[in-house]
Amino acid sequence: MKSLLTAIAVALVAATAFAAQSIPPDLKETALAIFKPLPSIPPVTNNPRTPERIALGKALFFDPRLSSSGVFSCNSCHNLATGGDDNRETSIGHGWQKGQRNAPTVFNSIFNKSQFWDGRAKDLKAQAKGPIEAGVEMANTSHRVVETFKSMPQYVEWFHSAFPGEAEPITFDNLANALADYEATLVTPAPFDAYLNGDDTAIGPEAKQGLALFIEKGCSSCHSGVNLGGEGYYPFGLVEKPSAEILPENDKGRFAVTNVPEDAYVFRVPSLRNVAITAPYFHSGKVWDLREAVAIMGTTQLGQELTQIEIDRIVAFLNSVTGKRPDIANPILPPETPTTPRPRS
Repeated sequence: MKSLLTAIAVALVAATAFAAQSIPPDLKETALAIFKPLPSIPPVTNNPRTPERIALGKALFFDPRLSSSGVFSCNSCHNLATGGDDNRETSIGHGWQKGQRNAPTVFNSIFNKSQFWDGRAKDLKAQAKGPIEAGVEMANTSHRVVETFKSMPQYVEWFHSAFPGEAEPITFDNLANALADYEATLVTPAPFDAYLNGDDTAIGPEAKQGLALFIEKGCSSCHSGVNLGGEGYYPFGLVEKPSAEILPENDKGRFAVTNVPEDAYVFRVPSLRNVAITAPYFHSGKVWDLREAVAIMGTTQLGQELTQIEIDRIVAFLNSVTGKRPDIANPILPPETPTTPRPRS
């Protein structure tokens, strides 16, 4: 009993000492050199954003008729009612096929350098086209999608309003432009942004301790910038490879895009915004607990065994980047007509 009490006392002293010493006086200045708060106005996509394009993009985002089966919409895998993802290891697509990778959140995706885990899409417009034509996702074709939306008078009107002056506004390119413009509005300002903008009380002492550790341990070497990630590519298992379950051998990441041997098991660094509400984690979706994910990153990427106190503090910081999601009402979608292509199984 005496030894147990001694151990508890030592742990309490260590925790108290950690709490007292782990908030550097220049923490905010250091953080501002590494991270950036969300801008009040999201950056523009490659085309001029208008309310009409955003409204059209929103309707398309929720419309399951983007898929050949009429079952899956963008919101199916990027659920805006949760964390902008589907909270599954890997997503379910056409014919109930399971995808290979975990669905990233759509929130704040406008701030990523590229899209998808392997960075194969340079921007949101390119990303929007990919799932529509992917056999394991929506399994549709650009021609059939255009035919579908041309068959509904309300969509014809909406496309003309969104792309005025164009003789044929309903094109696959314009559809992707509208989706990109809507997705660019899906930003989630967080307490951490308020802290960076000057409100010292926006995050608590444990989150500040976690931020200091996040920087000190080297996490911010990859997870930096406005999105706390999304800006570069790094190997998963930089110091020590994780288990084959977490890093499946048959998914070599960016190597499939570049065919460069050095890109084997290299992935785009994910954004950590809203990470506390987007489990499961990693491209394989095999880890459901954020504390476990932090511990794995410590050993695989940093070569460090983080203590439980360190993990708890880093998680407290990560909770501070959970943002306010926009209030979103599901749009009322136009009905099919006799000329609308029928769903395919």
